[in-house]
Amino acid sequence: MLQTKDIAVVILNWNGKTLLEQFLPSVLKYSNDAVIYVADNASTDNSVNFIAEHFPTVKLIQNTENGGYAKGYNDALKQVEEPLLCLLNNDIEVTKNWLQPIVLEFNTDANTAIIQPKILDYKNKSHFEYAGAAGGFIDKYGYPYCRGRIFDTIEEDNGQYNATKTIFWASGACLFIRNSVFKTLIGFDESYFAHMEEIDLCWRAFNSNYNTKYVGNSTVYHVGGATLSNTNPKKTYLNFRNSLFTLVKNIDSNVFLRTVIRMKLDGIAAVRFLLQLKPHYFFAIFKAHLSFYKNLNRLLKERKQLPKRPNYFETKSIVWSYFIKKRTHF
Repeated sequence: MLQTKDIAVVILNWNGKTLLEQFLPSVLKYSNDAVIYVADNASTDNSVNFIAEHFPTVKLIQNTENGGYAKGYNDALKQVEEPLLCLLNNDIEVTKNWLQPIVLEFNTDANTAIIQPKILDYKNKSHFEYAGAAGGFIDKYGYPYCRGRIFDTIEEDNGQYNATKTIFWASGACLFIRNSVFKTLIGFDESYFAHMEEIDLCWRAFNSNYNTKYVGNSTVYHVGGATLSNTNPKKTYLNFRNSLFTLVKNIDSNVFLRTVIRMKLDGIAAVRFLLQLKPHYFFAIFKAHLSFYKNLNRLLKERKQLPKRPNYFETKSIVWSYFIKKRTHF
């Protein structure tokens, strides 16, 4: 039986000294006998010395370069042997007994490979947080959304998503995964750099017949956008590009048709940004599509090598459901 001592809480850090100072104490206070790691992505802000001086019980892993979320974790986790991994953002406050319900669920269902807790907004603690909320789903055109957050509509937490539930993807802000499964799936796709790599990982896990779960009686609070702001066009670029990468690699059927429709919907979003006088976002989507074309041959080769499974969609098109039918809640 797995216990909390079998968990490695691995916090990826890049120039986050201030965030570590603020949030690492809650992780140390409430994580019982779990092993705490900070994996540093070649920070230049004295993060490493700060951790060594102020948090001597934390195990420090120093990556030689900033490979983003994907490569950063891939490199660091090669040095971690605990059977359960918790990939935790450096801008998350954890709560009392947050680990026990997670371990219980892993012990209850041997086929559960990935788990996400309830993620609430650190700045507005009565509401869900954008990046993950109460567990992720995806539509047939590759658009991700969450219980508790669809596009920019964020729900208040009234206990409506407290029950444990099978979901499609778990947020990379706080993602638990069996170490053996992470290695079987060969970790994250490093070409993503950051954003959407956790959805790709969960989709590959789904296609390999593993379950991803949401456990609502474990709660964390996430700041969000602390490393790369939501207003940064680079985030828009990565989200749109990596979403196309994920769709082409993992969708079970009609990949050409679904990708064409998805790119047309992206085009509508780009024009919308232009009409809103946000040209930087328009060009971010344009560059995302160019990068997608550049990588298409590689993606198609990877697609042939990956297992497929008929996909489970809560909705055929979240864009249609949200913008046309005005269904703003899960």
